[in-house]
Amino acid sequence: MATANGNDIYTALVAAIEKGDLKPGTRLRETDLADRFGVSRTPIREGLKRLEAQGLAVHQPNRGMVIPTLNNDQLNELYVVREVLEGMVARLAAQHASEAEIALLREMVAHDRTRGADPYELAAANRAFHRRLTLAGHNTYLAAQIDHMKQSLLLLDGTTFSDADRRKAAIEEHEAIVDAIEARDFDRADIAGRRHIREAHKARLRLT
Repeated sequence: MATANGNDIYTALVAAIEKGDLKPGTRLRETDLADRFGVSRTPIREGLKRLEAQGLAVHQPNRGMVIPTLNNDQLNELYVVREVLEGMVARLAAQHASEAEIALLREMVAHDRTRGADPYELAAANRAFHRRLTLAGHNTYLAAQIDHMKQSLLLLDGTTFSDADRRKAAIEEHEAIVDAIEARDFDRADIAGRRHIREAHKARLRLT
């Protein structure tokens, strides 16, 4: 990554946070990151500034730049908002998703049933499903709110998919959402979307 710019470094840092390589509480030293990515400190500094602007890095006294950790109140507040947004996404998808989009969502659920037990691979597949679901809602403003919220989700340490029971349950919940969308049942889709996030919230609390 010798020719990387600040945007490249920002993207690489976000990917490292998503994969769990950089966890909440980790110090972000410019020299260490420059060595890690094989670049000078200038693009590192630029990438960190963008990371800070997105709320994914903060300055702490005597520690410098770190990836912040959400406290219990912030965690609960985040999931309250997420439940509302994801319920609305499912409702809108039931109204506006094309047959091709619904078929793709169902294929994603079917494929997830065949995946192995790598929790971070499953977490990535879960994010992909929710991205596709958001697109199927066909509402630009709601999609922007979802994207903003997902920045904060990156600050959750570990993944609930480390629990085998949660992995199985999440797939069933995804299928229930797709079933309701395919039936064009707006209310049922909203309920299924909200229920999915409530269950994810409970799983997250058990993990903390």
